[in-house]
Amino acid sequence: MKKYIAIGVVVIVSLFAFQSCRQGPPIRMAERVNLDLFMGDWYVIANIPTFIEKGAHNAIESYSRKSEYVIDTRFTFNKDSFTGPKKEYNPTGFVVQEDPSNAEWKMQFLWPFKSEFIIVHVDPAYEYTIIGRTKRDYLWIMARKPQIDQRELENLIKIAVDEGYDRQQIQLVPQQLKDQP
Repeated sequence: MKKYIAIGVVVIVSLFAFQSCRQGPPIRMAERVNLDLFMGDWYVIANIPTFIEKGAHNAIESYSRKSEYVIDTRFTFNKDSFTGPKKEYNPTGFVVQEDPSNAEWKMQFLWPFKSEFIIVHVDPAYEYTIIGRTKRDYLWIMARKPQIDQRELENLIKIAVDEGYDRQQIQLVPQQLKDQP
């Protein structure tokens, strides 16, 4: 029995380790990310979702500095509808110190495993951002407000597609305006 448990642990560890490895051509990184300006709430406007966020509504990613290169993250959403159960995840982001742009992070949901997290784009006003991965398997297009102009959204999607993402996989994330009836 112990042998099977040990094999199971090795398989799970291997899956996580290989999942976080870079595969594919390099992805563009934002030239320079001011971490203080990047902190705060970001509404997920569109994405290529991970398995935990499929069906997400009102998805919000919130960042706050824990220390110079460690970021506390809170990811919340309603599952499958605006009134669905509230889900919350709290991974920790680690800014790769060898990267002077501050655009490369490692995101840790489960110790000791860390996944690639690349800030592909952030506009000069820190109103819009695109987060991606070299594997082009997941993508997050986010904004400081729950709704954005359609032209701006198309521009952000174009940036993602130009970086090798499949346009057909990008989905809109429903966001409900809280101040409206």
